[in-house]
Amino acid sequence: MVKNHHVRVYKSEENLPREEQLAHKIAVVAADTVEVTPEVTDMVINRIIDNASVAIASLNRAPIVAARAQALTHAPSANGKGAHVFGIGEQVSPEWAAWANGVAVRELDYHDTFLAADYSHPGDNIPPILAVAQHVGSNGADLVRAIATGYEIQVNLVKAICLHKHKIDHVAHLGPSAAAGIGTLLGLDVETIFQSVGQALHTTTATRQSRKGEISTWKAHAPAFAGKMAVEAVDRSMRGQTSPVPIYEGEDGVIAWMLDGPDASYEVPLPLPGEAKRAILDTYTKEHSAEYQAQAWIDLARKLNREHPETTDPANVESVLIKTSHHTHYVIGSGANDPQKYSPTASRETLDHSIPYIFTVALQDGAWHHVDSYAPERAARPDTVELWHKVTTVEDPEWTRRYHSLDIAEKAFGGSVVITLTDGSVITDEIAVADAHPLGARPFAREQYINKFRTLAAGLVEEAEIERFLAAVERVTELGPGELDQLNITAAPGVIDLTNAPKGLF
Repeated sequence: MVKNHHVRVYKSEENLPREEQLAHKIAVVAADTVEVTPEVTDMVINRIIDNASVAIASLNRAPIVAARAQALTHAPSANGKGAHVFGIGEQVSPEWAAWANGVAVRELDYHDTFLAADYSHPGDNIPPILAVAQHVGSNGADLVRAIATGYEIQVNLVKAICLHKHKIDHVAHLGPSAAAGIGTLLGLDVETIFQSVGQALHTTTATRQSRKGEISTWKAHAPAFAGKMAVEAVDRSMRGQTSPVPIYEGEDGVIAWMLDGPDASYEVPLPLPGEAKRAILDTYTKEHSAEYQAQAWIDLARKLNREHPETTDPANVESVLIKTSHHTHYVIGSGANDPQKYSPTASRETLDHSIPYIFTVALQDGAWHHVDSYAPERAARPDTVELWHKVTTVEDPEWTRRYHSLDIAEKAFGGSVVITLTDGSVITDEIAVADAHPLGARPFAREQYINKFRTLAAGLVEEAEIERFLAAVERVTELGPGELDQLNITAAPGVIDLTNAPKGLF
């Protein structure tokens, strides 16, 4: 059972009691030592595998090379042995491991998601929590419990509080959730976690310009920064330092000035004391390297490629109209009014937030690849550009309603497509959820997570290392204190050249 907590803005003279503040209620949930259910444990294992998959696939991409180089200039700090950086054997200070690994996990836009009032990639909680766990020598059971907390807090904040409407980036829900998860990991008291959550929120509110127009490499760094800030917030709070209060509800706080304003009203669901943290089961991963709201459209495009190959030739197509939800139309569709979403010279980060581009390439190729589908030569292909510019989106109120539905059986992230051919004939089809969604045509289970890992690690990680990692993660709850280093992955010799990294200040 969960309880909905009413959250509003309070004037300073109202003196909202600490225990009534949302940050404090989050801390109470984090401090609850309730056991993790077997289903949640299994899903945590899946997501550790999933994060490792996409991190390995990103090892030599520029943002990861830069973030890794930064991390390697910060040796393990006091009070611990440090934490591992994906792909290499070196250990660094935990906040910098959270930074480097967070960038690696996020770079390809290829890991898990939860969409409701706002957006999120709750797998972003894992790098900072794992980094701290390795640094202090935690055991596997504590790690799983902490990750369950991180997911619980972020998912429930996303269910209740919309950030994007006010052009605030979604990592503002990640800072508090990662801090809460670290609090669970370390067994901190409610007051310390409360201060950590407040500091993490205060330092991770930023605008959504990082996801608008010409999208830059900061898109991958944003959640890593939030994770790093969460680690630092916990460290400060453990040393007795305090945060702005009430951080959410204060008259000069986040809600009053960044969100719905002084008259705001939210209902935030949180589990009752003793109630298992199950929110991770509401989340879903990606089969394809693209914005989550593009997942179903890739699957539908592949289907249309098989059933209507004539639609792949722009000479045969008059127009392609995608009817979808408000979020999809205005964030990654033509409703965003971003000309960059139609530019063959746009950045990869921009293209993975362009439904017109993604649908066109998946339709023509009948497939999607995390590298090849974004290659500059692929985006610039003349027949692709011609067809791409015939694709537009429009909001359909019914698909918007289903997007926001609280009924998992009807909640949808797809829509319908109308393809008008030059001969006057019309092809229509629709899809509600991606094939890999729990209610999709081919739901992801452990087998699919492992296959994704093997596919992305092929040629980058030796087979023996692949088997070692999978064996370790599948028995994570049995790993004892100090054994969480086994959840790192080392790339094959020659894959990473640490000398070939950009120089900076550190």
